[in-house]
Amino acid sequence: MSAGLAALLDDVAVLARAAAASVDDIGMAAAKAGAKAAGVVIDDAAVTPQYVRGLAAKRELPIVKRIAVGSLRNKFLIILPVILLLSQFVPWLLTPLLMIGGCYLAYEGAEKVWAKIAHHEVHGAGDEQAPDEKTLVSGAIRTDLILSGEIMVISLNEVADESFVSRLVILAVVAVAMTVLVYGAVALIVKMDDVGLRLAEQSSAGVVRFGRGLVKAMPRVLTALTVIGTAAMLWVGGHILLVGADELGLHVLYEFVHHMEEAAHDATGALGGLVGWLVNTVASAIVGLVVGALIVVVMTLTVHRRKSHDAHDAVAPEQNSADGAGTQK
Repeated sequence: MSAGLAALLDDVAVLARAAAASVDDIGMAAAKAGAKAAGVVIDDAAVTPQYVRGLAAKRELPIVKRIAVGSLRNKFLIILPVILLLSQFVPWLLTPLLMIGGCYLAYEGAEKVWAKIAHHEVHGAGDEQAPDEKTLVSGAIRTDLILSGEIMVISLNEVADESFVSRLVILAVVAVAMTVLVYGAVALIVKMDDVGLRLAEQSSAGVVRFGRGLVKAMPRVLTALTVIGTAAMLWVGGHILLVGADELGLHVLYEFVHHMEEAAHDATGALGGLVGWLVNTVASAIVGLVVGALIVVVMTLTVHRRKSHDAHDAVAPEQNSADGAGTQK
């Protein structure tokens, strides 16, 4: 009896160790997959606070919460089923899909760079009147759908060799972790100035100085996040395009960048790893900027020009009607 119980306990211990190892493996795979999507995560965290700018302080966190819930719906009801089915039945589509996403990231990054150089707003950012909360949340969730899709596809690409169930579990972990990370950071960012104001009202001189410094620092933090997010989009988008082109048989550009990275690594001794990574990152960002700039030109000459003409045509009849009324008077 005792021998049987000991054997049973030993089997339970073996199963527990196996389960723990499996959890460890899933955690490591999820961390590795999520790290590859860092550029999109940074941009997501930089973009989202813009949606609550100008709202009453008491509505900021409820709006962030609604967007976060919408993000989870995007990931679990739309993105995750679609990409898992594609990876299971048409895995060859993943690289082209990833490259399309890379082009989108490069386009967004290049458009922000152009907006900064030309001193004008990025498309859709210059509305004078803030939309109502329902419109605001739905717009944020649509943007999140694109960014979350990129996060999940990039993550899937890192675990494509795993079994279907492992992919499902790992991507579910990534989906939850990234949502908590992004919208937790957003909640902290949007409430940081309120925290600073509260601290500035305290009696301690040191706490008051810290609170005022926090309030003054927040605009700079948001600006820095925007710059980092733009750079990350160009870098990640360019790297996706380099690797994807190599996988599709276009090796020249990838091999050129790889040779530059190796040369920098060999020439800089102890700092070789860091310098090599920087060379690869800068080269990827340049590729992203070039591709993105080309897409910006195409979009400006087609889609944006057509929207501009449509807006002009819509305004013209109203202007003519007003002119006619003025003439009659």
